[in-house]
Amino acid sequence: MNQDQASGNWKQFKGKAKEKWGKLTDDDLMVIEGKRDQLVGKIQERYGYQKEAAEKEVKAWEDHNHYKW
Repeated sequence: MNQDQASGNWKQFKGKAKEKWGKLTDDDLMVIEGKRDQLVGKIQERYGYQKEAAEKEVKAWEDHNHYKW
């Protein structure tokens, strides 16, 4: 998948990400812009999770929403 496809997918799914992780701000979502590592980092920052816990949540969210980076 190229960067344009990932960005397009992100635009569709960022509302779902916001529902799941309500502490993420609109600015956070702009910074993340379809980058998985950024999402994991922002979840760690906003929720105080360890990296492994944030990774686990993102993986579960990806599987539930059939999201492809």
